[in-house]
Amino acid sequence: MHEFGIAEAILTAVEKRANGRRVRRARVHAGALLRITEPAINQAFSSISHGSVAEGAHVDLVIVPVRMTCRSCGSTSTSVDPFALCAKCGGTDIDSDGGDDLVLESIQMAEASHVPGNSRRDRGNPVGPS
Repeated sequence: MHEFGIAEAILTAVEKRANGRRVRRARVHAGALLRITEPAINQAFSSISHGSVAEGAHVDLVIVPVRMTCRSCGSTSTSVDPFALCAKCGGTDIDSDGGDDLVLESIQMAEASHVPGNSRRDRGNPVGPS
């Protein structure tokens, strides 16, 4: 399963951006030519993120279409199906551009369950003597 290699790349980027903080979600843009699905990438991510700051995190996957140019008729179009035919003439002699990117768009941190300090006496950032 090539999803494990992609999941490892996502985890590396998530850990770098998280800087030690717990992560709840990651939003990733993946090109259509990578041929991955959200359920498959989440299964792989769950397996490889065990014990990391992203353990239990969910990957939201956005598929980026591939741009196709038909060599027969010159028509251009986009598709999330890497095996698509020309939309205009049905031709199969297609040049593709893009569709192989993998970009970590954002991460969502887990909420803190405990903030250190005495909550009864902590007044934030007081101006004068307390």
